[in-house]
Amino acid sequence: METQKEISENQLVSKYIDILLETGKQPASIYTFSKELGIDERTFYKHFSSFEHLEKKVFTLFFDNATSLLENNEDFKDYDAKNKLLSLYFTYVEILTENRSYVLLALNDNKNSLKNLKKLEGLKKSFGHFINKLQIEKIDFKQERIEKFQERGIQEVFWVQFLIILKFWMEDKSSAFEKTDVFIEKSVHASFDIINTKPAKSFLDLGKFLLKEKMDFKF
Repeated sequence: METQKEISENQLVSKYIDILLETGKQPASIYTFSKELGIDERTFYKHFSSFEHLEKKVFTLFFDNATSLLENNEDFKDYDAKNKLLSLYFTYVEILTENRSYVLLALNDNKNSLKNLKKLEGLKKSFGHFINKLQIEKIDFKQERIEKFQERGIQEVFWVQFLIILKFWMEDKSSAFEKTDVFIEKSVHASFDIINTKPAKSFLDLGKFLLKEKMDFKF
């Protein structure tokens, strides 16, 4: 029996992205895709059950690469929660920028925004774990109902923030996406200020920025 060469998830994803960008469509089948890589279908199925499964994993792998870079930075472990989140956003956007053609194609490939968001399901879980590990301090409202809402909602709040940053970056026409960098800074400072009961100035500043850019958040 012929021995099949080993291939990693990253290699499969990289080749899939190359084919998608070169042809504008998925490979005709897993068989033809595997044949082009010199592997059999069994090897593909060790990693993914379908092309749709692979697409859902792409943004998670990007996230894993971002967190790996951060964890290899000796200073990162000493950052406070705000600066860890800033570092994550900047690093992740940098990785997205390296793959911008794919990201725009993947998230703008049809009019069904819910279908596009399904490609981010795995990313949402990884992002939620990251937010949990930050152990972000919350406002002590002395009201049980509000405190329970904070506990349940903090992951969702930051996930929505991330999606808005992603959308802003996708529509950013500035050189080197410098406006996205500004937006990340203002968004993170505003979110942590409201958690720490100092919302007014930061949210006013963020609001002015968004009004100036005339953002449309429709995916």
